[in-house]
Amino acid sequence: MLGDFVKVELPSEDEIKEKLKVERAKLAASQMKVKDAGLPVMVIFEGWNAAGKGAIIGKVIRNIDPRFFKVATMDREPNEEEKRYPFLYRFIKEIPEAGKFRLFDTCWMDEVVDGVLEGEISEETYEKRVHSTNIIERQLCDNGYLVIKFFFHISKKEQKKRLETLLESKNTSWRVDDEDLKQNKHYDESLEVFDRYLSDTNQSRAPWYIIDATNKKWAELQVLQYLNQGIDVALKNHSLNVPILQNPFPLKKVSKLSDISLADKTLTEEEYEIKLKSLQKELKDLGNKVYRKKIPVIIAYEGWDAAGKGGNIKRITAALDPRDYVVEPIASPEPHEKARHYLWRFWTRLPKTGHITIFDRTWYGRVMVERLEGFCSENDWQRAYNEINEFEKELKDWGAVIIKFWIQIDKETQLERFTDRQNTPEKQWKITDEDWRNREKWDLYEGAIDEMIAKTSTAFAPWYVLESVDKKYARIKALEIVIEQLKKALKDKEK
Repeated sequence: MLGDFVKVELPSEDEIKEKLKVERAKLAASQMKVKDAGLPVMVIFEGWNAAGKGAIIGKVIRNIDPRFFKVATMDREPNEEEKRYPFLYRFIKEIPEAGKFRLFDTCWMDEVVDGVLEGEISEETYEKRVHSTNIIERQLCDNGYLVIKFFFHISKKEQKKRLETLLESKNTSWRVDDEDLKQNKHYDESLEVFDRYLSDTNQSRAPWYIIDATNKKWAELQVLQYLNQGIDVALKNHSLNVPILQNPFPLKKVSKLSDISLADKTLTEEEYEIKLKSLQKELKDLGNKVYRKKIPVIIAYEGWDAAGKGGNIKRITAALDPRDYVVEPIASPEPHEKARHYLWRFWTRLPKTGHITIFDRTWYGRVMVERLEGFCSENDWQRAYNEINEFEKELKDWGAVIIKFWIQIDKETQLERFTDRQNTPEKQWKITDEDWRNREKWDLYEGAIDEMIAKTSTAFAPWYVLESVDKKYARIKALEIVIEQLKKALKDKEK
């Protein structure tokens, strides 16, 4: 891309000034349309050091109400805490809410290209990170985001001139560091890496715009023109459906819920107590090993109302060091969560390496509750199967252990437990009108759950069904599965 870049003849200074007035006014007017449409706008500024990214960001935001934008200045490298999360984590945390702008002074590109230039990431890691970037950008666009990416391009000679000018004054010399000088010295090598990255991440939904940054006013005009064009197109397309992609991941064959026998899945109290004590002791030891080996663990619980998720989770956490795990009870999204990509609130709740996060309800709400209650469009939930598989694959490639439980009971057992809750004062808080309403849709939910499990039980993150007519049986089975998967992860870590 950069190798093929051809500078166009600049308009006259007066012409640039007139066009800037028009584009600035247009952006100022567009921001209310963006707000009213609930369009989240993500603008990424990348480019050569000293190319003027910061100055142009400052000029662009003058045209936007301060209530509707934030600028995210991302460090070239993640800090020690951020290194304990997936590569995309620190960037996804910063994505904008619906109806607002988020301008990134460098984003995921900088970390990747710097890693290549410094020899800190392998070819395999480079390809994985490019793949991850392309997926998240596509997901954001598919979920209604406008993603605009600018690369500020200047020549080696122009960069050197700017760095020397900055160094001449004590008021600006602090802005030049060794990295800036090193980049100019190795300009051609950097150009090659930049060019490859730009080509590898240039997608129709989120293309790169190469900005001729030699002239600052001309650079500002180019940015405003592309940004305004992008907003116009996004507003027109905001309500349109997007393609539902075919799942590329291998799936494990699973049974329908109605074909899973719940008979004879029981334990005596004596059997239960003996197994519980032994398994919790083993899990405690494994939990400590997972912590030392810095393996992140994600345990996801879904199931019928009154199936016994809480008690199941409690028997697992009882074996763990309370400093090493978090239980995340997932309810309806808060307004600031609903205003972002639906997976955002789960990205921001991931465990760091060596820790365990247990989700009491999960991202699968998209293809169950949100699907059946009409909280999202059919296009949204149909796309979500593949998006969820991509999300879980990203976590698996990061090194996470992913264990997904569906807790299964029959309608008769649920009715017994609902009735018991309703008639027992200390349990009445557990039963709501919504539980009864959901029960009336049992058959619809069962169909949605069968489809969910069939389309998201991947080889790297399969579903495990816990038969829970006898809660004791389900608790022991869950402990056994968690132990088995942690042992496997520790063994793989040793390879």
